[in-house]
Amino acid sequence: MNYEDSIKWLYSFEKFGIKLELDRIKYICKKLKNPQNRYKIIHVGGTNGKGSVCRYLHSILSLNGYKTGLYTSPHLTDFSERFVINDKEISKEEIISLVKKIKPIIDEMQEEENIPTYFEILTAMAFLYFFEKDVEIAIIEVGLGGRFDATNIVNPVVSVITNISIEHQDRLGKDIEDIAFEKAGIIKKNTPLVTAAVDDSLKVIKKIADEKNSSIIIANKNSWKRLKGGFDWQNFLIKGSLKEYNINISSPGLFQGENIALSVNTIEVLQMNGTYITDESIIKGFEITKNPGRMEIVSYEPLILLDGAHNIAGIVNLKNILENDFIFEKLILVIGILSDKNVKEMLEIISAIADIIILTKSKNIRAEKPSKLKEIIKGDAIIKEDISDAIEYAKNVANKKDLICITGSLFTVGEAKIYLKKFL
Repeated sequence: MNYEDSIKWLYSFEKFGIKLELDRIKYICKKLKNPQNRYKIIHVGGTNGKGSVCRYLHSILSLNGYKTGLYTSPHLTDFSERFVINDKEISKEEIISLVKKIKPIIDEMQEEENIPTYFEILTAMAFLYFFEKDVEIAIIEVGLGGRFDATNIVNPVVSVITNISIEHQDRLGKDIEDIAFEKAGIIKKNTPLVTAAVDDSLKVIKKIADEKNSSIIIANKNSWKRLKGGFDWQNFLIKGSLKEYNINISSPGLFQGENIALSVNTIEVLQMNGTYITDESIIKGFEITKNPGRMEIVSYEPLILLDGAHNIAGIVNLKNILENDFIFEKLILVIGILSDKNVKEMLEIISAIADIIILTKSKNIRAEKPSKLKEIIKGDAIIKEDISDAIEYAKNVANKKDLICITGSLFTVGEAKIYLKKFL
């Protein structure tokens, strides 16, 4: 198989959707001799902020000289973004090699009508890749939920649950306690946990952590304070368990204080358990970290901001940032949302501050039709079925002091990023 054939084969499993259980991934990994048990793992779950925390940790550990793997999802523009070692994405040749090794196992499962999902196959590939490349520690991001997510067969040295808000109610439960229970499923016996959960979700997490004899560190609002900042930089004072840190990052958003505090506390857990990590690498790691498609500025005149906010909490954060961290004449909103999200609430929140609204859709099969989105909007809205047309329309009506915000889904942002690469 060549690279194109390998990718086509992997994508052919997308049609089987999401099936939350662990039997299939356990079977695949057993056939691969359980590579996920051969190196240290940091397991990161929660609702929002998982990607930022994963990337902060990856930068810090890499700067300390550890061979560090990073497995995240989904990818924005290139499939290789999902598998990273010390800031280097997996090569096409390595993808081909992994597919060749895993395909016989999957073929056997198909013959037995025990068909794995796309995400399960990719997760097994990540586990195998990091083992073959002799990583010392891997940062593994949960895909969906936690308890029955394919990543949840790992035995981490520390678990992280960022925060918990309402999402995926069709799969995770109707209320915040149900969702917290599912996400708390990544907590392992006698394994430290770092979390930013609050209120009812924190109660659920504390109960499960206590049952599993797992120590818990809580990063709350007292753990961080923004000292100063602009639309493309911020300075925070972070209070860890061991000491305080003065941290600079190159992205907007007050909420990043929580992500930084979570990352600092996770690093300190590693330090307290014998992992050598310097203060200098902690500070530098935050400074150099980029999180593509999340609060990413790709142009300045006009300002073009990409943010993959795809749930209510993410949209609320985006709205607050636009109102508090940016100065502009008009806000031009380009938005495309997946149909299985809280579409009505998301649109109502963000459209309230937009001067011009352009409704579009990604090529993802779950993308909501722009015509359906327009039924929700109170007032005028432009429909552009293709994301490239939506961007061109936005650029044509914008002046140099306007802000174009492209949001609603990581798939929308990913396609926008691919298109904008041609001109920026």
